Amino acid sequence: MALLRVQALEVAYGELTVLRDVSLEVAAGEVVAIVGSNGAGKTTLLKTIAGLLRPHRGQILYDGRRIDGWPAHRLVRLGIAYVPAERELFPQMTVRENLELGAYLHPQHTAERLAFVFDLFPRLGERQRQLAGTLSGGEQQMLAIGRGLMSRPAVLLLDEPSTGLAPLLVAEMYRKLQQLKEEGLTLLLAEQQVPMALSLAERAYVLESGRIRLQGQAQALLEEPAIKKAYLGVADRLTD
Repeated sequence: MALLRVQALEVAYGELTVLRDVSLEVAAGEVVAIVGSNGAGKTTLLKTIAGLLRPHRGQILYDGRRIDGWPAHRLVRLGIAYVPAERELFPQMTVRENLELGAYLHPQHTAERLAFVFDLFPRLGERQRQLAGTLSGGEQQMLAIGRGLMSRPAVLLLDEPSTGLAPLLVAEMYRKLQQLKEEGLTLLLAEQQVPMALSLAERAYVLESGRIRLQGQAQALLEEPAIKKAYLGVADRLTD
């Protein structure tokens, strides 16, 4: 049974429907990518799963329990952590203080989780007394992911972790995500960097204009002519 399941989800901002009949599932320990262009609805989908938006129709189930409409703080307690593309750090607080905020539900495990995050991102350990607002873009992304990991999540929702990063930093970030994958963390990743996302994920969904257009094994989708043309810059002739 899927750990996380979305069924026929519809989400609207006022009269503007952004997601239409979206369904997906993520098994425990699996990495699943949601790929698509800017404005496809990826962020809306993750925010809805994370409890920051309420769906108009459809269901979200976690470990067989219906959770759509639950507030975000309750979902964090359940084991779902969301890392937004905007990072949303506290710039006038130190790296360590930002991380400690992520452990507010499990203060007894703060030291253990800090050690885990500093092992994954050694630069955060080196800069733990530095103000978050003075970090580079790549370091801020590490901090945002680290703060999400502080809550001991079962599922980590990552929205565009490559946003604003140079190619070398994107590659480094994905190496860290590969480490999390190897440790068995369940990841649902929304990304415009299609090759990187599909190289990390086992399965993927292609979201276009608020609908799932394609889905399947990530490596198979990399060979899809439509994917190559739309997202990889390969102008192969599309076949029926």
